[in-house]
Amino acid sequence: MLIKHFYDPDSSTLSYVVSCETTRRCVIIDPVLDFDYASGTISTETADKLIDYVRETDLSVDLILETHVHADHITAAPYIRKSLGGQIAIGAMITQVQNTFAQIFNEGSDFAQDGSQFDRVFADSDSFKVGQLKGLAMHVPGHTPACMAYLIEDALFVGDTLFMPDAGTARCDFPGGDAGALFQSIQRLLALPGETRVFVCHDYQPDDRGLAYETTVAEQRATNIHIGHDIQAQDFVRMREARDVQLGMPSLILPSLQINMRAGFIPAADKDDRFFLKVPLNGFGGMHMAELPIEASPASPDAEQDFLTGDPR
Repeated sequence: MLIKHFYDPDSSTLSYVVSCETTRRCVIIDPVLDFDYASGTISTETADKLIDYVRETDLSVDLILETHVHADHITAAPYIRKSLGGQIAIGAMITQVQNTFAQIFNEGSDFAQDGSQFDRVFADSDSFKVGQLKGLAMHVPGHTPACMAYLIEDALFVGDTLFMPDAGTARCDFPGGDAGALFQSIQRLLALPGETRVFVCHDYQPDDRGLAYETTVAEQRATNIHIGHDIQAQDFVRMREARDVQLGMPSLILPSLQINMRAGFIPAADKDDRFFLKVPLNGFGGMHMAELPIEASPASPDAEQDFLTGDPR
C-alpha cells in the first residue's frame, strides 16, 4: 500500500491517494477545489496536482471518498471523477445533513435530500476493496452526523474527528454536531490496535511547527491534548463545548456546505445560465432579522417604513 498526501495551505486540508501497488487501483480521500470567496472564482490548481500524480503513476481510481460534508473547503470530487473516473462515496447519514441545510439555505423541491447525488453511500461497517487492499467504513458522528472514518488495512483516515495530538479534536457546534457523540466515536477509533496509523484531514500547525499528518492510535491515546490521558466523557464534553463557543465560523462555510451537500456539484444555473450561491443572513445566529432594515417587497410596500417607525406589522 502506498499513501500520497496533498496539502492545501488555504484551508489547511490534507487529501490522500491510497493505492494498491500490486493492482495499481486507488482511492482518493477528501480532494479540494480552489475557491476565492472575495471574487467568487473557482479554480482547479490543487485538484490538478492530484490528478497529475494519479496519471503519472499510472493509477486507476475506484472511489473518491468523502469523510463528511466539509465546512471549510469545496470538494473536487466531481471534477476528479470527470477526469479520472471512480465513484463518489460518503456516509449514509448524509441525508440528515442535507435535510438540515436544505432548510438553512431554503432549497427548493428540486434539491434531492436522499443522498442520490453520490454514487455510493456507506453504512457503518460496510466494506470495500482497493485492488487487493481491504477497506472498512466506520460511522463516527459528532463533528457532523454523517462523519465517516475509513480504515484501509492498517491506515485510518479520520476526517475531522481527530487532529494531530497537539491539536486535539474537531468542533461540534455546527448544526447536528454533538460533543458526547464525538467522544464515543473517538473511543471506538482508539480501541483499534495501537500501531494503527492515523491520517488526519487538517493540520493547523500549532506553535508554527512544520506540517504533520500521520500519527498512531497509541500516540493519540497517550498524548492527544483533548482526548488523551483517559479523560472522562463529561470532562471532554465540558471542554469541547466551552472551546466551541469561542471559535469563529470557517471562512468558506457558506459556499462549502451548499456545494458539498450536493457531492460537489454547483447548484443549477438560472434562466440566463448564470450560477449563484446563497448567503442566508443570520442563518447561524446573530440578531433577529426584524431588528434589521429590510427592503420593501412588492407584497409589503410599507415594510421599510414599518421598520423605521417600529411598527411590528
